[in-house]
Amino acid sequence: MPSYDWERSLTDLKELADLTGGPEGARRLAWSEDWRTAREWLLKKLEETDASVERDVAGNLWATVPGESEKIVVVGSHIDAVPHGGWLDGCLGVCAALEVLRAHKGETPKVTLKLIDWADEEGARFGRSLLGSSAAAGTLVPDEVRHLKDAQGITLPDALAENGVDLDTMGEAELPEIAAYLELHIEQGPRLEEAGKPAAAVIGCFGVERHSITFTGKASHAGSTPMNLRRDAFLAAARFGLAARESAIERGGVATIGTVTAEPGIPTIINQRCEVTLDQRAFTPEQLKDMLADVKAAADRIADEDGVSVEWKRIWQIDPIPFDSRLVDLAAQAVGEITGDEDPPRLPSGALHDAAEVARRYPTVMVFSSSIDGVSHNPTEDTKEEDLRVALRAYGRLYDLTAGMISEP
Repeated sequence: MPSYDWERSLTDLKELADLTGGPEGARRLAWSEDWRTAREWLLKKLEETDASVERDVAGNLWATVPGESEKIVVVGSHIDAVPHGGWLDGCLGVCAALEVLRAHKGETPKVTLKLIDWADEEGARFGRSLLGSSAAAGTLVPDEVRHLKDAQGITLPDALAENGVDLDTMGEAELPEIAAYLELHIEQGPRLEEAGKPAAAVIGCFGVERHSITFTGKASHAGSTPMNLRRDAFLAAARFGLAARESAIERGGVATIGTVTAEPGIPTIINQRCEVTLDQRAFTPEQLKDMLADVKAAADRIADEDGVSVEWKRIWQIDPIPFDSRLVDLAAQAVGEITGDEDPPRLPSGALHDAAEVARRYPTVMVFSSSIDGVSHNPTEDTKEEDLRVALRAYGRLYDLTAGMISEP
């Protein structure tokens, strides 16, 4: 049985936060210099293991320790972060996976063990989440993302090229035959803390519909144009945002207007154009379908009432993804063994994770730790250290249980 030093993982997390964080939060935006610095830090840490390391053509970082069995268990997460993010999002899972590899130094694991640091999980820079994992899972369509630009106008293909990645060959990063994929992550929500629970098994991920919606009206003078004659694109977009909120509440999902760009954006001119991004999420395909139908009907109605036009562009879509039932049971067992809880919690994830892409192809499960106040994607993101220790120990136990199950004849 491997001997884990989870205090070492906590030390790693704090060290990475010192290196690529600060008062304004994490600085590990994918494909940036700070992200590359974090990757170099991880590569140095991997020297403490017996793993061989390689980067695939999608930019994902793999570390492999051959086992007694050729069956593969993958552990990991992502080291990239949103701007001004927290010190745990993503990197908790990478540091936990690192410790699993370190615990096997000098010995041969029962199964072949692979650590993964997925490239650009967040999608914060270009709006397309799970980029590296979707390339490896075979779901990335280059022409659907080729046009994406960041806030500085840099295109996704150019940012990838700066990091030695070619958008058109990313799909060649084929996943190996995986017996199990295990990921540890903070919940990023309030449910565990509200229930007084430190950790949970995750039953699957919400599906997502993400669109860019542009309302186009007519620019006119702010002082001399009567209210009943205005074709205000911003106000149409604002009404649309409220309609999306009402639909999410009614359908039991969530909806977010993430970005708003109004033009010409001058105090004395009615805005002629307003582009917004809409992110809708739900745990069943029916919920997601109904929510999208609701907002499309609302957009048409509002455009007609306000005398503007509306145009939709899909940024991304992923169906709700349930995780493997056997692995969910093992994750719940692991959490229960560590906490003594006879009925450990099982939760869906409203946040997206690379696990959702892997689960399309291979058995997958996640473990959550609690989040203080449910806050994430924020510099104040935090988890009680005692809860982190519980989640880390549960993750280690999940790996042991999974490796034992998979290695059985």
